[in-house]
Amino acid sequence: MNKTIFVTTNKGKLQEAKEILGIEVESLELEIDEAQTLNPIECVEKKAEAAYAKAKQAILVEDTCLFFEAWNGLPGVFINYFMKTLDNEGLIRLMEREENRGAKAQTTFCYFDGREKITAIGEIKGTISEKPRGDNGFGWDPIFIPKGTDKTFAEMASEEKNRISMRKMALKELKRKLLI
Repeated sequence: MNKTIFVTTNKGKLQEAKEILGIEVESLELEIDEAQTLNPIECVEKKAEAAYAKAKQAILVEDTCLFFEAWNGLPGVFINYFMKTLDNEGLIRLMEREENRGAKAQTTFCYFDGREKITAIGEIKGTISEKPRGDNGFGWDPIFIPKGTDKTFAEMASEEKNRISMRKMALKELKRKLLI
């Protein structure tokens, strides 16, 4: 495989996939309803099925979750809805009184060719910062501090983030499974 179609509207995720997979990755924008489930694998696999049904070709989809320990895993797969409604500042306000600021970031990819689903997961533990920090990255990067560092993802250069990110872990696993 030297090329794949990635269903995403997020230019940052597309760039990370290109850098990490090392193959040609084209973006395809599709409106897809997301499954309302707390299970990230079920969510991404249903998204892959829906994307394949519309695109009529092999497809790559992704879902990235942010789980807060203090909230029993929420927002999890619903992080996009939380971000659209509250943004980083709103999430920080909701976390103000929480002593446990532990979090887990997880990316799940699914490649679906109409017959077989190949799923790959990457995760990294960390904490939620007390205020947004940094100008790089996208989404909740300004509030997530990966374990082993004192920087948020948004304070890191893309090369530094890509060395440790959950997306890199998932893409490397996917690359291995796809024999790229």
